[in-house]
Amino acid sequence: MTTTKKDEYATQEQSVADFAKTMSHPARVAILKVLAQKNTCICGEIVEVLPLAQATVSQHLKELKNSGLITGELEGTTSCYCINWKNLQKELDKFNKFADGLIAKGQKNGCC
Repeated sequence: MTTTKKDEYATQEQSVADFAKTMSHPARVAILKVLAQKNTCICGEIVEVLPLAQATVSQHLKELKNSGLITGELEGTTSCYCINWKNLQKELDKFNKFADGLIAKGQKNGCC
């Protein structure tokens, strides 16, 4: 099995980086915002409110689903999506813990 440089980092570092990568595109942030505003599963409406083609929205939905931040179910010929609030909170907690650690170390060191 081939190893990559990514494998040399701690699981926590990989997890924070994966979450940051998932959230790194404004379309994904906008999709989460749309889903949160509706507070219900949404099918075709996401494409209607974003300035992106359906295929592009589908790719971003796929990334969010693969990361576990949203769930998707097939209803007939359409897919309906909801935020996975438990996973979103878990990822935000890990990210915030990491950020708080950086801030605490920076303030302790007094650098720059």
